Amino acid sequence: MSVIAEATPNPNAMKFTSNKQIFQGDASVSVAKGGESEYQVLNQLIALPGVDNAFGYQFFITINKDPDADWSGLTHLIEEIMQQNGY
Repeated sequence: MSVIAEATPNPNAMKFTSNKQIFQGDASVSVAKGGESEYQVLNQLIALPGVDNAFGYQFFITINKDPDADWSGLTHLIEEIMQQNGY
């Protein structure tokens, strides 16, 4: 499995793309801090300290972090969770 982290124009958002499809169909999914998703991977990601919300579509998940959170600590944890879930 391979997860690629990519910067976005928003400094508080980063896109994580997998070579394996994460979400089926043509609908996007999202979850905000304090919310719950039908997808285990999103629930694990939103539970990370510093994560504000997560948005996913087919092969990627975009994470929005709190402005005070640091990507250097979050990126590795996000990639690890995605890989533990088979992506």
